[in-house]
Amino acid sequence: MAEHAARVLVVDDDERVRTVVSWQLEADGFAVTHACDGAAALDRIASDRPDLVVLDLSMPGVGGLDVLRRVRARDDGPPLPVIVLSGRSGETDRIVGLDLGADDYLVKPFSPGELAARVRSVLRRSGRTAPAAVCGLVVDPDTREVTVDGTPVELTAREFDLLAFLARHPRRVFTRAQLLQQVWRSEPEWTSEATVTEHVHRLRHKLETDSSRPRRLRTVRGVGYQLEP
Repeated sequence: MAEHAARVLVVDDDERVRTVVSWQLEADGFAVTHACDGAAALDRIASDRPDLVVLDLSMPGVGGLDVLRRVRARDDGPPLPVIVLSGRSGETDRIVGLDLGADDYLVKPFSPGELAARVRSVLRRSGRTAPAAVCGLVVDPDTREVTVDGTPVELTAREFDLLAFLARHPRRVFTRAQLLQQVWRSEPEWTSEATVTEHVHRLRHKLETDSSRPRRLRTVRGVGYQLEP
């Protein structure tokens, strides 16, 4: 399995928005490129088609709606997923954007975490789910394959589920109780938090092959665990 991250093009004339969105998406394992106006966005889409576009509507020159129209007119294969990120909150704007083919519509001001969640959701719906890439670790939810620095790693089904859940939420700290609820679904035979501790121990043994590198799977003392990019 080749190591790659889903490629997201962020189109906005506000540098601050591009910076915030890029930071969040990169922290979640996406590869991010930028365009500061509609013309540049169309050039990037034509030359290096991304997996998804986050698109502002209000830009000088070629506006977001024009970009969306041209992208949909050019689609000669699977449609390119587009999430509109706009300061226009009116119902008419939402309807126009969605009617033109936007896959989702998020209004500014926005939560970067919610935007990242919507990116993952739209990619899943479009069949373009890509592996999560975290510091040489690649977790592919479709094939259930894992590689570390290009080397395949064999995991049990539950080990994979735990790792995939943490990979979907990089940097976020989860308690053992939360992981039991989210990964084990609090099944009666898995009621002990020691179950989580044991699975984390096994994952570390399989994933942390280079002792000179910082741990990817970190213990936050007194709280729980996190996957650190």
